[in-house]
Amino acid sequence: MQYEMRLRSQRTLRKSVSVTGVGYWSGRENRVELEPAAAGAGVVFVRADLADAVTIPAVVEHRIEASSRTNLSVGVVRVEMVEHLLSALAGLGIDCCRARVHGEEMPGLDGSSQAFVEAIDAAGVEELDAPIDPIVVDSVVRIGDDTAWIEASPPRCAGLTVDYELDYGSGPIGRQVLSLRVTPEAYRTGLAAARTFLPAEDAERLRAAGRGLSATTGDLLIFGPNGPIGNTLRWPDECVRHKVLDLIGDLSLAGRPIHAHIRAHRSGHRLNGALAGRLAAAARLEPTSA
Repeated sequence: MQYEMRLRSQRTLRKSVSVTGVGYWSGRENRVELEPAAAGAGVVFVRADLADAVTIPAVVEHRIEASSRTNLSVGVVRVEMVEHLLSALAGLGIDCCRARVHGEEMPGLDGSSQAFVEAIDAAGVEELDAPIDPIVVDSVVRIGDDTAWIEASPPRCAGLTVDYELDYGSGPIGRQVLSLRVTPEAYRTGLAAARTFLPAEDAERLRAAGRGLSATTGDLLIFGPNGPIGNTLRWPDECVRHKVLDLIGDLSLAGRPIHAHIRAHRSGHRLNGALAGRLAAAARLEPTSA
């Protein structure tokens, strides 16, 4: 089956731009410099703060298990909480980019990918002289159990479509559902500004463990029994929108654009990453045309 997006060129940035901010977990400032990259380079992180810079490709083989975020490593060198930056790049259709970073953890900013989107838009997009090579899902792939699961099936149209169901039961977050075709415009207007969220009891557990001490209720959405504490929602369903934002970033670790319909129920970084790995592995086994 042929799709229009299969024929588009790979894309990079027209010029370099930077985003600076403090990491939620570490409380340390980091500067992220997004730079153009050649066709076929994909997205790579460069730990420029080290005496010998280490390059970490943003692919699922370098993903390591972490709580409530997506981390990558090469040996003992890592980059942390990369999902929002990866989501912005994938959501806007940027295939090749070098992200030079000056610390381990990416800036938390306001808990969304909006600042990265604004930086990418300021840089502009450059078409490269090479076509994309998408992963086109041709059969159903499902991971998880009855409690939480994610599923990829053949695409309904060119590119990626998502049906996501979030369900926190009774309470202020509750059940939220979002269906979306992922395009750059839909990403900018419907996902980029959706912020990280968590129930107040989870936030207290993290703080008691010495994590997230620099984050406040003004930085991200912390839900008490009556809704966000010291903050207001940007959409009534902002939480499920952020879940889809995370999903797009995690799936980009497949290393190639994905053409599929994704259905997910309470899926998080672990299941998202597992699906990216399954799709990438299946794509490597596909016979190449002569």
